[in-house]
Amino acid sequence: MAEHPIKGLMETAMSSIKDMVDVNTIVGQAVNTPDGTVIIPISKVSFGFGAGGSEFGDRSKLTKDADANFGGGSGGGAVIEPVAFMVVGQGQIRLMPINKEPSPVEEIMDKVPVLLDKAVSCFKKKDSKEETVTEA
Repeated sequence: MAEHPIKGLMETAMSSIKDMVDVNTIVGQAVNTPDGTVIIPISKVSFGFGAGGSEFGDRSKLTKDADANFGGGSGGGAVIEPVAFMVVGQGQIRLMPINKEPSPVEEIMDKVPVLLDKAVSCFKKKDSKEETVTEA
């Protein structure tokens, strides 16, 4: 059985989308600044895609060339929206969102390093107190 023409439309469109999307679409090229800071753009990518087709004429009277009785089309669209910059430098990594109100996840991620530092310092204080008690 011959390949249906709609399959060719779908394969062409999907391979085009595949060519457009790679890791550099979402996580952009790193930019090095003179002070050694590295800035990496982060984007949100949205895609829409549709395809359709129709066979024309009476099935009993179709021509031997099935493509002559087929009409179809496909289309798609893409939106690439910058959402944040990852800034790596001065011994820290920061996610700087472009929108003014950070999401709850971003707020938590920003607070994790501070919480870890506090936890480590608490354990260090506890260990030093135990050493003082055992020495006396």
